[in-house]
Amino acid sequence: MSPPEHFVVEYAINPWMDTTAPVDTELAVKQWEGLRETFVRLGHEVHVLMPEIGLPDMVYAANGAFSVDGVVYGARFKYPQRTAEAAAHRRFYDTIGWRYVTPSQTNEGEGDFTYLPAALGGLVLAGHGFRTEVAAHAEAQEALGRPVISLRLVDPRFYHLDVALAPLDDENVVYYPGAFSEASRSVLAQLFPAAILATEEDALAFGLNLVSDGRNVVLNSEATTLAARLREAGYTPVPVELSELKKGGGSIKCCVAELRR
Repeated sequence: MSPPEHFVVEYAINPWMDTTAPVDTELAVKQWEGLRETFVRLGHEVHVLMPEIGLPDMVYAANGAFSVDGVVYGARFKYPQRTAEAAAHRRFYDTIGWRYVTPSQTNEGEGDFTYLPAALGGLVLAGHGFRTEVAAHAEAQEALGRPVISLRLVDPRFYHLDVALAPLDDENVVYYPGAFSEASRSVLAQLFPAAILATEEDALAFGLNLVSDGRNVVLNSEATTLAARLREAGYTPVPVELSELKKGGGSIKCCVAELRR
């Protein structure tokens, strides 16, 4: 995670960013710290990547890379405003000694990649359509040695996979069907017949931009219907308020790069 000490909305590269809407950076830091403390309270170790001046979106740490079994497929951002973030993430992974694969294809890390270790022995789901090029899916498969399933995003409000779908445990997911093409919806239905489906209202509240440890599901506090469905399915919803960071087009998951050793 990377604290939003320099967080502002001074450019617009997704439908949620409004450069005329004021950002309370002090509140953003307070909310981010509450999120970090939530993960620590739930028993997770949090590494902090120090923010850099001139990179206001660095708080969205999920976009910097994607790792599986200590191998890191690096990010190559679509927009120049975020390009330098990739190097900051690489320095972190070099420090902890993980093998880093430099990408040649445009991709935005865990924004468009996620992993289910028990599905088909280890399955990567990968989004494309707005930020990540579909060619990056094949490159990630070669880098990580895991099968990759391509899913096409069709609604610009859900410009990354991580605002449309999330793993709940090692083999099941929750997603909003309207974010995907008809063919991709068919693929998801075949792969995950027991998936939880989110409403459009909860998806627009960034409810799917969540982090689950298989039991506790940390999600945006506005996604109340989804929280109820998760509770009914046996999970424990842990609501967190991130109103300021939503102004940049992200929420819980966007702030977290999961380290898969």
